Amino acid sequence: MRMRTVLLVMLLMVAGICQAQQVKVEESEQTVNGVLRRGQQLTVQLDPKFVEKFWKDHLANKAGKVKYSKGVYTIENAVVDTISNKPMRVLSTVGSGTNGSYVWWSLDMGVAYVDKSATPQEYAAAENFMRGFARKVYREDVLRQINEAEDVLRATKQEQDRVVKQANDIQLNIDKNKKRKQELEAELVRNANDLKQLEQEVINNQTQQEVSRQRVQDMEKAVEAARAKLQQIR
Repeated sequence: MRMRTVLLVMLLMVAGICQAQQVKVEESEQTVNGVLRRGQQLTVQLDPKFVEKFWKDHLANKAGKVKYSKGVYTIENAVVDTISNKPMRVLSTVGSGTNGSYVWWSLDMGVAYVDKSATPQEYAAAENFMRGFARKVYREDVLRQINEAEDVLRATKQEQDRVVKQANDIQLNIDKNKKRKQELEAELVRNANDLKQLEQEVINNQTQQEVSRQRVQDMEKAVEAARAKLQQIR
C-alpha cells in the first residue's frame, strides 16, 4: 500500500511538470556590457541553474565555442545553419524573473541584428531554435524527475522487501515458539507420568522395606531361639 502511494505521488509530480510546460519567446532588450541590445527571450518554468547548464551545452553543440565572462556567454563566428548561413556573433544571458527562468540572446549577423521587423525570417528561425531548446530542457527535466522517482521506487521496494522479510522472520519465530511450546507441554506430560511412576516406586519400596524388616525381625527371633536351645544343652 505504501509503495503504491509513493508511486502515485511521483507520477502525479511528473504529470504536473508535463502539464506545467509553458514556452514563451518574445522580443526583448537587455543591457549587456553597457550596451542596450535587442534580442529574443525564452521563458520556462524551471530552475535557472538547471536551464543555464543545458543552455551552455546546447550553444556549444549547435553554434560553436562558448566564452563566459561576468554572466555573459559569447560566441564569435557562431554558425547556426537553421538561422543563417553566415557567421554571427552571439551574446546570451540566463537568469530568473517573476515568470520563471529566462534565456536571452542577441544575434549579430554583421550587417544587422536578428530583429522581428527587420529580419523576420531569421527571427522566426531563431525563435524555433529557442523553442527546440525549451522542449529539450523540459524533456531533460522530466527525465531527471523520472530518475528520481525510480530511485524512490527502488528504495521503497527495498524497504518493502525488508518489511516482508521481517514479517516472515516474525512468523517463523512464532512457529518455532509454538513448536517449542508443544514440545514443553509434551515433556510436562511425560514428567507428570514419570512422577507418578516414581511415587508408585516409592510406595512399592516402602512395602518392600516393611517386608524386609519383618524378615529381619523373624530371623533375629529364630537366632535367639537357637541360642536359647544351645544354652539348654549342657
